[in-house]
Amino acid sequence: MAHPTIKLYGAQRCHKTRYYQTFFSEKGLDFIFLDVEENDNFANELRSLYGNGRLNFPTITIGNRILRNPSNKELEKWLQKLKLV
Repeated sequence: MAHPTIKLYGAQRCHKTRYYQTFFSEKGLDFIFLDVEENDNFANELRSLYGNGRLNFPTITIGNRILRNPSNKELEKWLQKLKLV
């Protein structure tokens, strides 16, 4: 069974975005980093996740689950629930 895709919407200048990049790398998890400041398509994709149309980053999607700036505890919960760790 294929694992759900992890996407990290953020900006390279954002310390929280960099934090999540390190978090996933240290766990050996594959993820897609989508820099919303460098790519308008990524920005529009992120805006479409929220009713207000704002660039709410960092946002992580795991499959259909949307996590806005999650705590480690919340992120770990979803990674375990989806059997990614």
